[in-house]
Amino acid sequence: MTDPAARVQIGTTELSLPRLGFGTAPIGGLYEPVPDEQAQAVLRAAWQAGLRYFDTAPWYGYGTAEEHLGQALHGQEGSAISTKVGRLLREDIPPHPTQLEPDGTRGFKVRTARNVTYDYSYDGVMRSHEDSLKRLNVDRVDILLIHDPDAVGVGTRELMGGAYRALHELREQGVIHAFGAGMNQWQMPAELIREGDFDLFLLAGRYTLLEQEPLREFLPLCAARDVKVVIGGVFNSGLLASPHPGARYNYAPAPDAALARAQAIQAVCTRHGVPIQAAALQFPLAHPVVASVLIAGRVPERVEENLAFLRTSVPAALWEELKAEDLLDAAAPVPVSPG
Repeated sequence: MTDPAARVQIGTTELSLPRLGFGTAPIGGLYEPVPDEQAQAVLRAAWQAGLRYFDTAPWYGYGTAEEHLGQALHGQEGSAISTKVGRLLREDIPPHPTQLEPDGTRGFKVRTARNVTYDYSYDGVMRSHEDSLKRLNVDRVDILLIHDPDAVGVGTRELMGGAYRALHELREQGVIHAFGAGMNQWQMPAELIREGDFDLFLLAGRYTLLEQEPLREFLPLCAARDVKVVIGGVFNSGLLASPHPGARYNYAPAPDAALARAQAIQAVCTRHGVPIQAAALQFPLAHPVVASVLIAGRVPERVEENLAFLRTSVPAALWEELKAEDLLDAAAPVPVSPG
């Protein structure tokens, strides 16, 4: 069991993050609309539950999630906020192809006329930062993350000459505490670590109970450079929350192999009387470079449900069986059960 309020220092910065944070993509209307009052109820529930780290992005609801968060945190003190750079929002452009689902509709179901254009230049990052401050209605954010440059083929060299230079300058000036990148893959973050002075990375869906490939290269590299990692997508887009046909994995219907592996993991959890969600939420926190894990949800009840999963006792025998059945990397650190 993990104390969600326990904090982890981020490198040599003045910033520390609690072990549990809240991700705002779902309340930005990911896949289905979330009315304003419902989004506010979710964020109130997160605050009242003691969550004090919130991650957002211009991409989430095309600015809507940042606006929701700004409204919810207005007048509150003591929270840490991370948002992202690389996508600018404009109303005078059509949707970018990356915004569209196979049926041609936008992935975030919101009414805003804003659409995205990608810009990882020095000026684009500075503009993105200023725009986010306005939507969040704050004077500063704690963390800025380069968001999904791989989505449009932007490489490490281009980032280092533009986005990195801007973020490094903002940190040196004390405008932000820390910076890094947020992606759904670990290979490019590994390249970035080798090229610059980063504080942390947000890795979504790649170090989970379902897959642990970053154990071999990326996480050791983070440890060697004193770089922390925030884990998003801990349920692999829903597959580890409910492994059934039609469940999402990587934002798309899960392939048969991934579904079968998730169902095998669930069977082990069931034999030990543990909800698969509890094992999935607790597992990444055992790795020493992981500072925080993000939960999310479209309804207030999901916040308390996830906190209950975090408090659930998971016996050592469950992790041992997962490793024995080759369902968990043998080298993966696992939580230590009390007693």
